[in-house]
Amino acid sequence: MPLTMQKHISLDAILAMEKQIRVHLINSLGGFKSVSLVGTVDASGNQNLGIFSSILHIGANPPLMALLFRPSPPERDTLKNIEETGFFTINHINEKIYQQAHQTSARYDSEVSEFDATGLTAVYKEEFLAPYVLESSIQIGLQFKEKIDIHINNTMMVIGEINHIYFPEDCLSEDGFLNIEKANTITCSGLDSYHKTTRLDRLSYAKPDKEITSLLQN
Repeated sequence: MPLTMQKHISLDAILAMEKQIRVHLINSLGGFKSVSLVGTVDASGNQNLGIFSSILHIGANPPLMALLFRPSPPERDTLKNIEETGFFTINHINEKIYQQAHQTSARYDSEVSEFDATGLTAVYKEEFLAPYVLESSIQIGLQFKEKIDIHINNTMMVIGEINHIYFPEDCLSEDGFLNIEKANTITCSGLDSYHKTTRLDRLSYAKPDKEITSLLQN
């Protein structure tokens, strides 16, 4: 099959683009991303819920995940709440709630709860301070550990330690692998494109002297 013609865009051309075109292009380049709802509460008990696609795995021992925040202004209620209380939740998005999840990206006033505005349900567990999303199949409770300022573009990385994990019992394999597709977790590309997934395979640990094999049972 012949290769299609490739388009080339230089750095100068990227910087000269209209803002929204540039934003959509660069946000699409990273490929498919995890997308989740982050739940927080401020010191007065006001709940906040925001959609994030900049979520990173940092390490397993200790178990750490991170969020990437764009520069302020505008005010980032999620970041403010995490700094005030020290806790937040990450809630996977599924096919049933992706439109409500997307709506949380709207700039509501601080006193407006995105839970109420979108019809999603806040739930508290194990005396954990931050709210989970009831409609989410996989819920993670994290405690704030570190904030790293990224000076090149004034973004911030917030790292949390996983304190609690909730998921459907039948989604956990004997080797610890969590089948997020079975839990109906979706993914995204760019800023506004949502996707279901189809697994191709699970492969064995790669070693120089060992053939790769499928981990899936026939």
